[in-house]
Amino acid sequence: MSRYRSLFRTPEFTPLFLGSAAQTAAQTVGGLALGTLVYRATGSPLLSAVGMSGSSLAQVLGATFLLSGADRLPPRTALTAIALTFAAGTAVQAAPGLPVGVLLAAVLLLGLAASLGGGVRWGLLNEVLAKDGYLTGRSLFNMTNGLMQITGFAAGGALLAALSPRACLLLSAALYLTAGLVLRLGLTARPPRTAGRPSPAATWRTNAQLWSSRPRRLTYLGLWLPNGLVVGCESLYVAYAPDAAGTLFACAALGMFAGDVTVGRLLRPAVRRRLATPLLLLLATPYLLFCAHPPLPVAVVCVTLASAGFGASLVQQERLLDLTPDELAGQALGLHSAGMLALQGVSAVLAGTLAQFTSPAAAMTATAAGSVLVTLTLAAAGGRPPGRRRGRGPEPDRADAAAPSPRGTR
Repeated sequence: MSRYRSLFRTPEFTPLFLGSAAQTAAQTVGGLALGTLVYRATGSPLLSAVGMSGSSLAQVLGATFLLSGADRLPPRTALTAIALTFAAGTAVQAAPGLPVGVLLAAVLLLGLAASLGGGVRWGLLNEVLAKDGYLTGRSLFNMTNGLMQITGFAAGGALLAALSPRACLLLSAALYLTAGLVLRLGLTARPPRTAGRPSPAATWRTNAQLWSSRPRRLTYLGLWLPNGLVVGCESLYVAYAPDAAGTLFACAALGMFAGDVTVGRLLRPAVRRRLATPLLLLLATPYLLFCAHPPLPVAVVCVTLASAGFGASLVQQERLLDLTPDELAGQALGLHSAGMLALQGVSAVLAGTLAQFTSPAAAMTATAAGSVLVTLTLAAAGGRPPGRRRGRGPEPDRADAAAPSPRGTR
């Protein structure tokens, strides 16, 4: 499936796509509003970063206890329930007079629900598209997320200038409600991909199977660590430039959009499989210039250029699916999503803590340097570029010898 247009002829792709876009817009507007609300109340870069990215911290608990539901729950029911949970939780955050501690506790609780959503959504996408359609479909999702973030951060910045953060949170709740309705009415009732009830034991057992393969371990670490550390840089935009944070976020989304278009649509498979490490280095290197406290125009260029490196995740996700049986695809992708978001939350807290004792610019530089170091270490540990296409990929580890072949029949 080589063209984006053909994706919309696939049943269920359109409502899944529209529901995800609405949720991204809601998350963008709501996150900026909550981060601004917390920063105005406390003046703390750390608490502001937690307000914007703290839900990601709960992904660790979700990946440990809930993730088996990604393949063991009916997708339509699960996705609708998650969207409605976010609508209710965001509306609660908009209530006047809530202490900052209560706001941050709500952020963490919503993160538990979000930890399941990634596995359900991407597992369903992998199910509804043709065998060779996942990368194209995920690329389109990423591009649209970038556009929604550009629009959301620009609109969020304008709304915050005209309205209160709490009013923006109510708008975010309405967008989550819209997403839930689109998913409920547009998706068909599909059975779970795997038999059995979701449980912590099932989650641990499948996570252990996924983690037992060294190629998958390296792929997961490459998806989680460099990306997460750079998001720690992004979490400090509000503290670095309080009056222009929306501009920085919008430019970051623009760069991510350009990277996804290039990797997902313009590059030949043989070329893109060699670009994971260069793209991860691009993702972090421009932030090293923040040690010189660049003015806003220079910072905008750095942020836009760096964010194109997020295209590396498409290359790495393709490799992850090459290494994973179909019946585990939902949990495998959910583990990627939950682990990535968890590391993003940890990095946001780390960057915020560094900024608390130094400065936002110094913390951004140090976090970016850590990302570069991790990328180079993983590249050396891998010893070779990502594996080849399905059916011709690397041999599975001995721990996977009894498992079905990657991307096997459903």
